[in-house]
Formats: sequence, structure tokens, C-alpha cells
Amino acid sequence: MHTETPRFPGLTAILLAAGRGSRFDAMEGKLMQPVGEHGQMLAVVAAQSLLRVLPVVAVVATDGQLARALRAQGCTVVTALPGAAREMSATLRQGVLHTDTDARGWLVALGDMPMVRCDTIALVCQALHDGADIAVPVRQGRRGHPVGFSARHRQALLDLRGDQGARTILAAHQVREIAVDDAGIHVDVDTRADLRALDRRDA
Repeated sequence: MHTETPRFPGLTAILLAAGRGSRFDAMEGKLMQPVGEHGQMLAVVAAQSLLRVLPVVAVVATDGQLARALRAQGCTVVTALPGAAREMSATLRQGVLHTDTDARGWLVALGDMPMVRCDTIALVCQALHDGADIAVPVRQGRRGHPVGFSARHRQALLDLRGDQGARTILAAHQVREIAVDDAGIHVDVDTRADLRALDRRDA
């Protein structure tokens, strides 16, 4: 599912799929839940949209069924380091480290957000391509995911700690907001009730 010619050379999507997921049993179990009419894994559906626009590095907890499914889609899969804290900052750092040191930027996406549209992903990438340092999609005045970072923020991403993701970077720097009509930028799956709602939305 790779694009034939890179639309945004030097940009890579990092799919975070190794966090704790404390509100939904084990995170990896959540990301392997079947969704949609084809019953594909939650994280696989999220990866498919990204892969239509960018190459994807997916960071997973273990080299198991989820890793194999993501590889089959065309993702480069990185397994979380043994003993490493399975928190968002740790998986994000690992994803950045697995990309080229001369990368132009990264699109950081979450494995439990499968409803983001491809055109939204492309708009965020275009903003980075056009010179934005940080770009986020916004709907009805509310920021969502995925979030794009230029190479300028590589060290800041690598310095992150804890489970708050890159919020501190966004708070400290100018952010280009991209208006979109895409409810998927706010749709994540944290509980089994969210999963059931997702299936109803897809029906």
C-alpha cells in the first residue's frame, strides 16, 4: 500500500501502537480489536489511511500478531525496547530514532484513531512541506490528530518523557492550525464503549 512516488519526500508517519491503554485492558489487545465491515484490526485501519499518503514506522509492544499485520500492510515495524516504559513518549522517541537523521519531519499518529481521513493527513503534510514547524488539524475550534513536526523539533521529541505525548512542545511553539471538516481527528478508542460506538458509526 506504499505510494509509488513520495508525495512528501522526507516526511514519515509514526504510528504509536505500544502505549499502556489503561482504560481498555491491554493496549495491544485494544489495537487488535476488529472494526468495520471487513473486521480489520483497529491499528491496521489507522495505518492504511496513513500509508496512502506517507511511509509509516509503527512502534508496537511486541513482535506478535499486531506487528505481523502491520508489516503485511507495508509498515516498517519497530518493537518497543524490552523493559522500556510503555508510554507515549517512549514509543514516539523510538519511532523518531528509527527514521533518517536528515528527515524533514514526522506525522505523529495514534493507533487507536482509525477514522482520520486521508485528505486530512495530506493537508497536515502539505503544511509541513510548505514550511510549517508544527501543524495540527482543527475542527470546530478544537485541535485533533495527527500532529506534524518539522525536523527543527527532532531533539525536543527525543527529550520527551512521560505519557503526555508532545503537548509541551505544542504549548511552547507556534502551531499552524489546519481547518478540516473531519470528525475523525477527535475519534479515539479508549474504552469498549468507544469501540462499540465506532462500529455503529461505521455501520
